[in-house]
Amino acid sequence: MPYTDAPAPEVIDLGAVLGALADPLRRSVVLDLLGRDDTEHACSSFDLPLAKSTRTYHWRVLRQAGLVHQRDAGNGSYVRLRRDDLAARFPGLLDTIRRAAHQV
Repeated sequence: MPYTDAPAPEVIDLGAVLGALADPLRRSVVLDLLGRDDTEHACSSFDLPLAKSTRTYHWRVLRQAGLVHQRDAGNGSYVRLRRDDLAARFPGLLDTIRRAAHQV
């Protein structure tokens, strides 16, 4: 099944990316993905103590900003950080986010 609802790499907007990362929960998800391998991970594998509808909202924001690819499969969804797309579009951004998180 194809990935859904994500912008093409060349139109990922820095404002949308930074807006998505402004939320601490979404930023923690991206940091978690940075620490994982580049394969898909079940959305349910993330510790998000929220109602399902709220989790769905946060995944949509990350997807529409261009930070993740999401694929629906049966009763679950799988995400993958768009590491290569983001590195090509905004070199050094993911490393800066990781470093900034460790300075807090």
